[in-house]
Amino acid sequence: MTRGGLPKRQRLIGLWLLLSGISLLGGAIFAAWLDAKLAPTGVTRIALWLGSFSGGATIFLVGLLLERMLFTPLRHLQVQLARLVANPDARDEHPPEGWLKGLGPDLRRVRESWRSDRSRLATAHADGARSAARIRQELETLLQVLETPLLLCDHHRRLMLFNQAAEDFFEGNTGLGLGKRLEALLPVASLQQMLGQLPNDGSPRELLAPCDDRWLKVILRRVPGSDGETLLTFSDATASWSSEMGVRAELAAMLTPLRQHTASLTSAADALIQLRDQNDASTSSLRQRFERVIHEEGVTLGDNVAKIGQLLDDMQHQGERLTPMWSNDFWQALDERLDPEHRLITPVGMPAWFKGDAPALIALFDSLVKYLNTHLPDSGFEGEMCLGNKRVYLDLIWRGKAIPEHELAEWRQQPLNSLPLTPSVADVLRQHASDIWSLADDDGVHSRLRLPLPAMERVGAPRETAPPRPEFHDFGIADLPPPDEALASRTLRSLEIVAFDTETTGLELRRGDTVISLGACRVVNARLLASEVFDQKVDPQRPIPPASTAIHGLTDADVIGAPPLDIVLTRFRDYVGEAVLLAHNAAFDLLAISHKGVVFDIPVIDTLLISRALDEALDGHDLDSLAQRYDLAFPPGTRHTALGDARVTAELWLALLPRLEARGVDTLEQLLALQANAFDRQDASA
Repeated sequence: MTRGGLPKRQRLIGLWLLLSGISLLGGAIFAAWLDAKLAPTGVTRIALWLGSFSGGATIFLVGLLLERMLFTPLRHLQVQLARLVANPDARDEHPPEGWLKGLGPDLRRVRESWRSDRSRLATAHADGARSAARIRQELETLLQVLETPLLLCDHHRRLMLFNQAAEDFFEGNTGLGLGKRLEALLPVASLQQMLGQLPNDGSPRELLAPCDDRWLKVILRRVPGSDGETLLTFSDATASWSSEMGVRAELAAMLTPLRQHTASLTSAADALIQLRDQNDASTSSLRQRFERVIHEEGVTLGDNVAKIGQLLDDMQHQGERLTPMWSNDFWQALDERLDPEHRLITPVGMPAWFKGDAPALIALFDSLVKYLNTHLPDSGFEGEMCLGNKRVYLDLIWRGKAIPEHELAEWRQQPLNSLPLTPSVADVLRQHASDIWSLADDDGVHSRLRLPLPAMERVGAPRETAPPRPEFHDFGIADLPPPDEALASRTLRSLEIVAFDTETTGLELRRGDTVISLGACRVVNARLLASEVFDQKVDPQRPIPPASTAIHGLTDADVIGAPPLDIVLTRFRDYVGEAVLLAHNAAFDLLAISHKGVVFDIPVIDTLLISRALDEALDGHDLDSLAQRYDLAFPPGTRHTALGDARVTAELWLALLPRLEARGVDTLEQLLALQANAFDRQDASA
């Protein structure tokens, strides 16, 4: 018997068959002895043999009856109750049967009452939650479109909120994630010190902090009226700081010689004025010397002033208004400006990045098309980016003749009234250190307007805008226990958990098989953050056997160029941080990532062992069986992928959680003791 439960099915059937066999064998021996002793004949002999076999046959028939009418219905009832505890809305696949069939109406009534109570409770909260849902939706929309990277952390420096801009800003940094400590993202002592000294009135404080290869400008504010929560906004100060400091350094270096030349020029001019009325030979020679000094200093001063002017132009050209743009995005924006109802511009050629003031350039081309409408067609244009050595050429192409230069010269003087301060076209061209001209194509049919602009080293199309997702904030993190509380005494719902899975070249890990894919996702505050994932292919540095490819679908071509396992495990350890690991059949996955130079000295939760501990009498504790038992689904194509299996393992953990709590297993220490008692070498390989 199991601990307070049903006997395991295999043991029960084995015991039943053993007793039946012993009884039948004993009956046969007893019947043979009586037959030899008494030598009965006819009906008496038949009755003797039937009576001797009746005990074994009775045991067999009673066992068969109990299995079909009692034990099987009890197991089905156990599965259904487990599913209802995990998910009250789960489908009813096993209604009571056999001798338990009479419980059907009662169980149905309990289930319907349960669901009805939940429905009434949800309805009671609907009115109050509607306003909160609207605020949450507005917040998520704001977070999605806000271009300033921002974070919100609680008084334990755990991240409670971040936006899409922050995710893009810290792309690739495993320290960003709900519930993670701020020092995992920015391990700067001065930042931790400033957090403790922030005023409670919301006054901002600024800090310049290094992060990877960048210097970040961080603005910190304590949220007034909160429990020590802090809002942080970020900007990349590296490029602007380097550019600004470089130009300032050059300007500062030029000030000293400029002052010297100015002083020399002033002194020579004063002396020359004093010698103006003297015409003797001695003063004539001296006057020529002063005139030569004035000429030389004047030329040098003019050159220095020209250099300063160039530096100031560079500051303007390299300022924040000249930002990176993707050419296809620019053509689309210009198309919408020219005629929102029709498509006038068709991008051709290869798109590219360039640097410019987008509003000014769009206003410039809008003015161009309207001013030169007698030379430009109404049928539409083609937009093309041509790459030069240090610049790119923004070309607007049409079928027709080139525009005369005098027309362009008149247009350059036109004001752009839609821009602040109404600059002229020439001012905008000067801002970009550029000009514009028209030329005919070699085909003799098309002409184009060409505008040179600063090129960028950046390549590749911009990333697609990520769809809104609900994992950007969780204010319940502030209610979690302090991070320094003993991990063993932490409640299961307050644990930060990383569910992970591996795919390998084979199952013989001690004989050379190794990891080829590692996937993980996080559970924070009993909530699966499906978008905060770790998914990395691994170069196994050995061929992948076809038998393994048949299971997980990964081939040698899929892992070419992937990093080796030691680098992937270092990144994965950073991703895990202070979380507890979760896996299904964790013994295998831990063996796959151990002894690789990266230490995972943290507790590990195994859903296979937990399932065995809760339902030892039931068969099937593999991931597929448990997914079916708890009504969990693998999205198409994700079974036997590292990330797909990790996500279902996390969902399985959340389904098992209420069942553990119902049995008084509330802390990590209690859970580890429960799964340790369920460990079995034979079952651990399931």
